Amino acid sequence: MPGEIEFGQQALLHIFFNLFVLVIVWWSLQAFKFDVLVRHPQGAKGILLFFLIAISITHLVSSFFLDYLNQALNLRYFF
Repeated sequence: MPGEIEFGQQALLHIFFNLFVLVIVWWSLQAFKFDVLVRHPQGAKGILLFFLIAISITHLVSSFFLDYLNQALNLRYFF
């Protein structure tokens, strides 16, 4: 039973951390000028591209930090 609680807490942490990083990435991408690179940045394709870039960067950043956290927590088994 204690293992199930830890998995639930870990899943909740991952979900909230991913959402937190998504908000930060979305906010930071607002400073990027997509209108220079995309023909119609306010069109459906431009918005979808912006969304996919935000999701991709979010995945990379959150995966890095969550993997780092997991490995740091696993260090207790080293000693």
